[in-house]
Amino acid sequence: MDDLDRLAAELRRLPPSCGPVRLVAIDGHAGSGKSTLAARLAAALGGADDGGSSEPTDLGPGGHTGTGAGAADRIGARTGPAPVLHLDDLATHDEPFAWTDRMLRQVLGPLSRGESALYSPYDWDLRRFGPPRPLPPAPVVLVEGVGAGRRALRPHLARLLWMERGPEESWVRGRRRDGLALSNFWDGWTVAETRHFAGDPSRPFADTLVRECQEGYVWRPGPSVAAGTHQTITYGDDSPAAN
Repeated sequence: MDDLDRLAAELRRLPPSCGPVRLVAIDGHAGSGKSTLAARLAAALGGADDGGSSEPTDLGPGGHTGTGAGAADRIGARTGPAPVLHLDDLATHDEPFAWTDRMLRQVLGPLSRGESALYSPYDWDLRRFGPPRPLPPAPVVLVEGVGAGRRALRPHLARLLWMERGPEESWVRGRRRDGLALSNFWDGWTVAETRHFAGDPSRPFADTLVRECQEGYVWRPGPSVAAGTHQTITYGDDSPAAN
């Protein structure tokens, strides 16, 4: 068992936070590496993947499975990566952060009842919402994206992880990833993100701070818990995360 598996085991042992689901948020600046961590953690969790995508799609310029806790436990068989909700599926060009109502109505409401959520992901190329996509009430569901730890969602979270990479470094990574074609989007995005975190910060409420390093990741207790000295390094790969 490697250290990322240990983190996954720890998350599975948390009390449910949204009906039978342990909702785990991964927040941080755009381009900080949230979706890469989400994909790796989803694989380590090994829950069901009955509709929620686990592919990295970091926000940036760029039915029914049963009810109740018993259903969530059955879904938890290690048959694939844990479900991941990417917040760029709820955001839009015109409303990059005004997705709280969609999140509460389409996702958190059904999950809190032990039902599959059904949300319509936004198509950033066509600029419209696409066909509905299911998100099952697995034992652990990951939510990744800028603002995942916002005030309105924190009561529903079992754990809030924050990617420790500053805004300027993150945005440079994101701009490099997306290319010149999306430079105007990034110009507007950085302003919107700065405004969001000024009014509704996530980092002060994080349970865990995650820093990417050459070997993988190092995490330590966040501002919301008592300070500690324990650090854990997870596995890494040959290339740095790009998200």
